[in-house]
Amino acid sequence: MPQVKLTVTRSECRCGYHKTGEEFTVGDLCPPLCHELWHTIYPSVYALLNGASLDYGSVRAPQFDAKCPDGGRVCVHGEIIEQ
Repeated sequence: MPQVKLTVTRSECRCGYHKTGEEFTVGDLCPPLCHELWHTIYPSVYALLNGASLDYGSVRAPQFDAKCPDGGRVCVHGEIIEQ
């Protein structure tokens, strides 16, 4: 079953909840992310888990970059990984 690897690429989180370089693997369960951030990235994670490729710059790829809805203070890169 495919999984999605999430990497925090930048963090200026007001709460100090996320740190740059943190990694999470998403399979069946929600990772321990801030719920506002999770709600922002969940559609992309769900799409990747179900075989989609997403717009990524000028190409389509099984990955995405997203920002926290709180002014982009936390940036996340998501990519499909095979287990």
